[in-house]
Amino acid sequence: MTDFGKLRKEYEDQGIRKADLDSDPFSEFDQWLNRAIECSPGKWFEANAMTLSTSDGQGLVTSRTVLLKQHSRAGLVFFTNYFSEKARQLEQCSQAALLFHWHYLGQQVRVIGDVEKTSREVSQEYFHSRPRGSQMGAAASQQSNILQDRQELEQSVRQLEQELDDKEVPLPEDWGGYCLKPVRFEFWQGRTNRLHDRIRYQLESHSGDAKWSMDRLAP
Repeated sequence: MTDFGKLRKEYEDQGIRKADLDSDPFSEFDQWLNRAIECSPGKWFEANAMTLSTSDGQGLVTSRTVLLKQHSRAGLVFFTNYFSEKARQLEQCSQAALLFHWHYLGQQVRVIGDVEKTSREVSQEYFHSRPRGSQMGAAASQQSNILQDRQELEQSVRQLEQELDDKEVPLPEDWGGYCLKPVRFEFWQGRTNRLHDRIRYQLESHSGDAKWSMDRLAP
């Protein structure tokens, strides 16, 4: 049996100072994400992958990995089936959390905020930018529903391919984007002896120009 207590990674002592960080968390996030992409260990690694955590009305929390597809000061955008488990939970509780973990940099970013659907136009534009196979998969799959077997799913795709032939795949009514509007960012840098750096940005004002506080947290 593996002794997980002995599994230990030692981080390099390259810290972060509040004075070196941008006062705008969106700008700071953009810098961290770009660095994660530039320093990626290979094409196999998706630096835009993030863990999305949602909860239902009874407090049951679930997490899964999704891909960040757009981001701006308006928020962070991902796409999914609107009848999926995550979508059903977001209908019950619109607050959610995102986690980016770039282990090769010893860094992670946590983002918390309220989630709302994107416009139909945003969903349409992204859907048709995807490879045709991905469009077919999204249109044929009733995400999170129970399947009898793999063949049932593959048959649904084949049937849709026959129906559409060379026609454009229409955006499904049950598929589209979500935008998480951040109220909190936390930037984490691993350091030696587990004395990690944690810098939190908290939204203090929603009116006019957004105002963010910045604090250092104990590791």
